[in-house]
Amino acid sequence: MRSGNPVLSDNVFFDVQSSTDTMTIEGTVFKTGILIILATISASYVWSLFYAEQSVQGWMMGGVFGGLIVAMVTIFKKEWSPFTAPVYALLEGLFIGGFSALVQSQFPNIPIVIQAIALTFGVTLSLLVAYMSGLIKATENFKLGIVAATGGIFIIYFATFILSFFGINVPYIHEGGLIGIAFSLFVVVIAALNLVLDFDFIENGSKYGSPKYMEWYGAFGLMVTLVWLYIEILRLLVKIYSSDD
Repeated sequence: MRSGNPVLSDNVFFDVQSSTDTMTIEGTVFKTGILIILATISASYVWSLFYAEQSVQGWMMGGVFGGLIVAMVTIFKKEWSPFTAPVYALLEGLFIGGFSALVQSQFPNIPIVIQAIALTFGVTLSLLVAYMSGLIKATENFKLGIVAATGGIFIIYFATFILSFFGINVPYIHEGGLIGIAFSLFVVVIAALNLVLDFDFIENGSKYGSPKYMEWYGAFGLMVTLVWLYIEILRLLVKIYSSDD
């Protein structure tokens, strides 16, 4: 099996030993809900700090780098995911809360954050229905295409990050013009289609009788994609509204 999500590798189910207490789809959904609630709690806290006119940059940086460290630990120590996945959700919430508040402050008359949240869950639900009904199938060619596109996007982001240290800005794609909006729309589509690979991963984990802790790992992987999708949708909305000014 192949997944575009970097935390869900091809042979993950063969790297863990079978257990009498096995992974289920229902259990993974429940744990995903827990992670979303935890992220919402920490995001709300940082959001409140921002509107109390307190600095949130430290919280955001802690969320980004702390989340990255915990994510790497989770990837290499999947059996720790019942503990690391909730920590990851809390840390990501710190960043999401600060980032969302900063964006909302730029558009005080537009409920841009609510729109991004609604679109994120709307897209997720739509793709889940499409996957369950068989309209979208995670074939090998589909997986290869999403993996390649996801890798290309992160190469562009990484190159942009490195070039910024030398005062070099990549033109157009990060701006609010037509090219920038088209690029963000493409990234949103790829991020959304990664959800299909996550659904496939969770379904196969249940089918193959993976250990119970893989529910947390599957929920963690889904959370990674949801966070990415939300951020990209929010960035797309920023570009769209900025282009209208």
